[in-house]
Amino acid sequence: MRTIETKLLWMVIFAVKKILVVDDDAKIRTLLRRCFEGEGYHVAEAQDAKSVRAAFAEARFDLVTLDLNLGVEDGLDIARELNRDHGVPIFMVTGKDDVIDRVVGLELGADDYLIKPFHIREVLARVKSVLRRSSRHEKDDEVQPQEDAAEDPWLSLDGLTVKLDQMMLVDRDGQDCDLTTADFKLLAALLKHAKKPLSRDRLMDLIDGQSWAPLDRTIDNQVARLRKKVERDPGRPLLIKTVRGIGYILTESAVEVGR
Repeated sequence: MRTIETKLLWMVIFAVKKILVVDDDAKIRTLLRRCFEGEGYHVAEAQDAKSVRAAFAEARFDLVTLDLNLGVEDGLDIARELNRDHGVPIFMVTGKDDVIDRVVGLELGADDYLIKPFHIREVLARVKSVLRRSSRHEKDDEVQPQEDAAEDPWLSLDGLTVKLDQMMLVDRDGQDCDLTTADFKLLAALLKHAKKPLSRDRLMDLIDGQSWAPLDRTIDNQVARLRKKVERDPGRPLLIKTVRGIGYILTESAVEVGR
């Protein structure tokens, strides 16, 4: 009986997401710890590079919150080391004037950032979003070999021709359409969820948005840009329609075609 209970206990422990809070301010660490533990996460603390290394020597973490201003130490160096050695999602915390640091941090692979002073509910919402995206990526990696075995078919959508695995879009005149990677990710997300309303938050998760805020207009700008390339009349969109109070919907499903 004790063996079964022990196994169940370890199953529960390993299922709980683990967060490492890195900040040289003990009050901030305590605030974040209480915030995350109140949501059921397991939390550890670190105040500098040395204690970060010690924490990772003892446990595996699902996410690190990292203050880039750690007094005499450079948080960007820690971010670089975490990305290189552990590949763990990083949630940066910066001052409102640290624009360059935020840009560099994102280029180093950080998944999101928050500016001090912050609201604890926003921290929770955005950390949950990063963890959700990370979990989805892990599942995708597990099935990737099977997915790679077969090519995606050509799809027809309102006179357009699309091939998802090659990121190709051919317009209604038979010409290759020049889409950015972000535009194509958005199109792919809409295609895979055709005729289903998708919220802005859901779309940002699907296209792996890194730097976003719950009230920003990033997704609206991307939709507007994509409409210019796929709508017959971008001024009166019929293919990608706005769902008031929710987000957007692709009004038609694509069908497989030979090519």
